[in-house]
Amino acid sequence: MNRALFLDRDGTINEEKNYVYRIGDFIFRDGILELVKQYYDAGYAIFVVTNQSGIARGLYTEADFEIVTRWMEGEFRKNGIEITRVYHCPHHPDITGECQCRKPNSGLILQALAEYDINPAQSVLIGDKESDVIAGRNAGIGTIIRINETGRVDIANGTVYKG
Repeated sequence: MNRALFLDRDGTINEEKNYVYRIGDFIFRDGILELVKQYYDAGYAIFVVTNQSGIARGLYTEADFEIVTRWMEGEFRKNGIEITRVYHCPHHPDITGECQCRKPNSGLILQALAEYDINPAQSVLIGDKESDVIAGRNAGIGTIIRINETGRVDIANGTVYKG
């Protein structure tokens, strides 16, 4: 079994703004590339698990999301990091109905665990919202780190990152 680092996108990888779907609006959070590089160099597979309700709301398209995603992956690659896969939930319960992939549900994480034979107990999740923490706990992720809007962290369990 492998171990993985699961990252939320908006508010964790990039600065939180409403519906980031254009490259020009995507600003990496200070220290995130360096942090992810430490995990990557330590042998963790890197996954992004992100809610993207702007798709269900009609604010942007799957194609818009894919353009930003490919660019983001390229930026990680420039920093010596290969993202294994990006999983996203395009739903919103008020528009498309309930789903298992929208955090705080654990569907995206569980899919990655199954597809890549990941050991959840030896894995880490970093997010900025309670929904990220809940999704990680329900998937059995061993270490969960919550980054707040100031860049400080609230520890759900595990190690500390201050960026």
